[in-house]
Amino acid sequence: FWRCAFGVVALLLICGALGYLSPGIITIRQFVIAVLGGVAIVSNWLLLFAAYPKSLISIATTVYNTQPFMLLGLGALFLGEKITVEKLAWLALAFGGMVLIVQAKPGGAATGGDYAMGIILALGAAFFYALAAFAAKWLKGVPPHLVALIHVMTGVLMLAPFADFGVLPQDAQGWSLLATMGFVHTGLMYILLYGAIQRLPTHLTGALSFIYPVASILVDRLAFGHLLQPSQIAGMILIFAAVAGMNFGLRLWRAARPSASS
Repeated sequence: FWRCAFGVVALLLICGALGYLSPGIITIRQFVIAVLGGVAIVSNWLLLFAAYPKSLISIATTVYNTQPFMLLGLGALFLGEKITVEKLAWLALAFGGMVLIVQAKPGGAATGGDYAMGIILALGAAFFYALAAFAAKWLKGVPPHLVALIHVMTGVLMLAPFADFGVLPQDAQGWSLLATMGFVHTGLMYILLYGAIQRLPTHLTGALSFIYPVASILVDRLAFGHLLQPSQIAGMILIFAAVAGMNFGLRLWRAARPSASS
């Protein structure tokens, strides 16, 4: 809730300064799509954080990162984007790199029904993230600042009934952490994210999303001094290779040349 609340403040200031709150910037249809995207992104947060305690974090993360494949399918169904074997191959390579990375991280133990429910929740989170990204792509032409504002406003309305206002931060540090999460990790980050989604083809958006685990490893190393394991380094190489391959149109294999007799 507080992430969305501070995000609203940040994005209202940004949108107001850029003139994006003027009438006619967004149509009623676009506004409805943006609200539905907000419902999807908040649902994604709730399901993903519910999945972590029920299954291994590495497994939940792996399952959650199937969302680029879901996004690729949505693009093919509703935007007419062509799915080629080459695109699927690059995505599979990036997914393999991500698996190497998360398997190197420690996880807790989970068995039985809780474990199965964790997998289902992670799949649900992946699906809702794909829907949110798809909605943002469908809103191409609408300022991403405004899309992000509508999303966090939707989040405030969805999460307010569940917020415990009787337990608030007791010092400036606590409030500054919430403000940072709202202003930087929500306001600024979602402007950049939605702006990128609107400009990039769906398959490349999917491949780039695998950079998230790579970024987390680098932060671990720089901020906490955690050493990279060989499998993590190998996973990073696979992810960067897949992103480069999709970005520059590289081919994983050469088409067979016709023989002289043919």
